[in-house]
Amino acid sequence: MLKRSILILLTVNLATLLAVAQKTITALEAKNHIGEQQTVCGKVVSTRFAERSRGKPTFLNLDRAYPDQIFTVVIWGSDRLKFGDPESSYRGHQICVTGRITDYRGVPEIVAQAPSQIKEQ
Repeated sequence: MLKRSILILLTVNLATLLAVAQKTITALEAKNHIGEQQTVCGKVVSTRFAERSRGKPTFLNLDRAYPDQIFTVVIWGSDRLKFGDPESSYRGHQICVTGRITDYRGVPEIVAQAPSQIKEQ
């Protein structure tokens, strides 16, 4: 009876871990997941700190460079200090970003408000 209880407990714990574990998607797949909380992975191939634009955004484009970008990580100026110099520190790196995917003018994006949302691979 004890072995059966332990087996059931282990099965329940494994099922819970699998349900909580988040599958990653590519930058190209992100367009099919608008409105969802996801982890998107790709290579930062172009960056820009638009310090003269409203909100002072920093853009990290994954897998394809601007103006042909297929996915963008946006860091608003109000959060920028938390990231240091993101346009330099992430450029050329493989990253995964977690957050809610939104659509901006046909391009999926995630707004990163905390460095913990971005993990280097």
